[in-house]
Amino acid sequence: MPQLPDLFLTRPIAHRALHDQQDLRPENSRAAMRAAIGGNYGIEIDLQLSKDGQAMVFHDYDLGRLTGQSGPIQQRSARDLAGIALKHGDGEGVPTLREVLDIVAGQVPLLIELKDQDGALGPNVGALERATAEALQTYSGPVALMSFNPHSVAALADLAPDLPRGLTTENFAPEDWPPVPDARLHELNPIPDFDRVGACFVSHNHAHLDSPAIQALAQRDVPILCWTIRSPEDEEKARKIAANVTFEGYAA
Repeated sequence: MPQLPDLFLTRPIAHRALHDQQDLRPENSRAAMRAAIGGNYGIEIDLQLSKDGQAMVFHDYDLGRLTGQSGPIQQRSARDLAGIALKHGDGEGVPTLREVLDIVAGQVPLLIELKDQDGALGPNVGALERATAEALQTYSGPVALMSFNPHSVAALADLAPDLPRGLTTENFAPEDWPPVPDARLHELNPIPDFDRVGACFVSHNHAHLDSPAIQALAQRDVPILCWTIRSPEDEEKARKIAANVTFEGYAA
């Protein structure tokens, strides 16, 4: 089973790259990637699927918050998305994973989160995982994959068995996951799928690092990453448990 490279534990990881609206660097943008590389930070990005099956670097399911248009990202082709400008940027559109890989080019570690495509953290996955694996076939830089959905991570184990993979985790409070059945959230809370999917790390909500499941994994020397740190004070507290932080809004 592949292990998480040490680079993911020694450099703070910029959440959705090193974004800053004041400097025209939207989250998950090419400009934010270049800024993170310039700061020698690791980079965390999110993936969604386009209508034509491309892995797109974009966090939300809907275009409204991050662009001047609205509607599900899955209803737009990669070509269309390239022409939709990100808010608070210099006009650049939504990038594909392949474009981001060309920019990063192994210069810093790249932590990739695949957003849940099932809608209820269930088994209806596969297309985004395949697109991601295909894009990464010739990439030689340090990269790790993760998802909140264990089914997604299991699919990645089959499609990209040589790449390190992990689970994005938290306490899964129902108020934070309105589309997901409470029973499924209760099931995920203790991180029961870690071994089944061949995970080698977790990235956990920093507010819940005291959970019994995280303590148990830490006792097994499993690398614990965390999200999202927004102050030096929170970073100092998180590092008492977590090996590294995903941060935004300050200089880590």
